[in-house]
Amino acid sequence: MNKIGIDLGGTKIEGILTDENYQTITRKRIPTNQGNGYNSILKLIENLVLELTQESNQNVSIGICTPGALSLNSGLIKNSNTQCLIGKDLQNDLKNILDYPVSIENDANCFAFAEAKLGAGKNSNLVFGVIMGTGVGGGIIIDGKIHHGRTNIAGEWGHHCLHNEGNNCYCGNKGCVETYISGPALEKNWHQLSGLNQSLPEIIKNLDNPNFDTWKNTFLENFGLALANVVDILDPDMIILGGGVSNIDFLYDEGKNVVYDKVFSDIIDTPIVKNQLGDSAGVFGACLL
Repeated sequence: MNKIGIDLGGTKIEGILTDENYQTITRKRIPTNQGNGYNSILKLIENLVLELTQESNQNVSIGICTPGALSLNSGLIKNSNTQCLIGKDLQNDLKNILDYPVSIENDANCFAFAEAKLGAGKNSNLVFGVIMGTGVGGGIIIDGKIHHGRTNIAGEWGHHCLHNEGNNCYCGNKGCVETYISGPALEKNWHQLSGLNQSLPEIIKNLDNPNFDTWKNTFLENFGLALANVVDILDPDMIILGGGVSNIDFLYDEGKNVVYDKVFSDIIDTPIVKNQLGDSAGVFGACLL
C-alpha cells in the first residue's frame, strides 16, 4: 500500500506520496491562505489528495499532520496557532470529503516521529523533537511510539510559562515560550531593538548592527531556559531541532552551552542536533501514521 502524507502548515500545505518503504513517488506544495477560512483549507486538502491519489497505482493510506491537537473529549481541534481550525471536526470532515479513513496528528508529534524513525534520532529511545517556526511545539517519542499524555498535550513546551507576566500569547496566557523564541517573536524583538523590519535570515547577517548582541543574548537566554526545563523533566536521549529557527547555527554550540548551564545535573551531555529531514519531516511523519 502506498502512503499519502499531508502537512497542514500555517503558510503552506505539503503533500507527498510514498511507497511502503517511504520512498517518494511525488510531492507538491501549495499556499495555505488560512485567511480564506476553514472550508477553503478543506477544499485545498481535498484537491491535493485527489491529485496524489491519481499518481498511485495501488490503494493508499492517508495521514494528516496539523497544528494543534485533537481534544479527547470532543474530537475537535484545540490549541492550534492556525486559529481557523480551532473547534473544527477536521478528522471527520476530511474522512467524509475524501471517503478514506484519515489518521491525524499534531505537527510537532509528526516531526518528532519522523526524525525518530527515519532521521536524526533513529538509535535513540527517548527523543524530544522541537519545532521552532511560526509557532513553537514539541513531540515526545518513547521506544518508537508517540507519547500523547493523559489529555493529548504532551510535549507542548511552547506554552509553558517562561516569564511570569511576560508577553501576551494567543492562548490567553502570558509569558509563553512561543512568544519569545518563535520566528515572528524573534523578528518582533529585533524590530523593537533596531527599528528594522527584517526576516530572521536577514537578522542573522546583521552582525555589525549595535543591537545584534543584545538580541542574540536575549534569544539564547530564553532558548536555554526553555530547553533546560524540558531536560530537567524528560532527560531525553536526544533533542532534535526543526522549523525555520533551527537553521541558526549558533544554537548548536552557544545555545547548547546555555542549556547545559541551566540544567539541574552535575552531568549533562544531551545531544542537541539539527533535523535530517528538513521541513519535510511533517509529511513523512504523517505517512508513518
